[in-house]
Amino acid sequence: MALDIVGVLLAAGRGRRFDPEGVRNKLLQELNGAPVVASSARHMLAALPRVVAVVRDDDDATAALLAQLGCEVTRCADADTGMAASLVHALRQVAQADGWVVALGDMPHVLPSTIAALREAVAQGAAIAAPLYQGKRGNPIAFGRHHLPDLLALAGDRGARGIVSKNPVNDVAVDDAGILLDVDTPSDLR
Repeated sequence: MALDIVGVLLAAGRGRRFDPEGVRNKLLQELNGAPVVASSARHMLAALPRVVAVVRDDDDATAALLAQLGCEVTRCADADTGMAASLVHALRQVAQADGWVVALGDMPHVLPSTIAALREAVAQGAAIAAPLYQGKRGNPIAFGRHHLPDLLALAGDRGARGIVSKNPVNDVAVDDAGILLDVDTPSDLR
């Protein structure tokens, strides 16, 4: 029986390091001919049958783009309280799944093969799976059902980092430098 592993795409941040004034949404900036978040979503959708994307309540443009690409979009009213609020909000929408691959909307270089490898690791019993490139752990991170109560109890802006640091992790070796690359500043778009 195939397990139900769902993608969770976190796309609700304000990107204040990218634009302290809040004028330009970094997720909608063009990189290699597509908005940053579109590339992130397409890579998730290529590897997972279902992707739930969480956006801020006031971000109609990102919500529309992600819905058009095929993501199930959910809006998080508490997104400004930190990454954990967005993650918990998304997980509540798909709590019945067997596992989740949690990805960041500002990481457009992660390959679909990496996402598929993490999905497979959880499907084969890993409670937590993380990609490893040249000895460095990156994102996204996949979780099995075992950690759902801890994930739903998260708060603040650290996301699931504490859960990962306190539990055994199945490191999945990948040939994908994209697990270490995010878009935090305008120079990252070059």
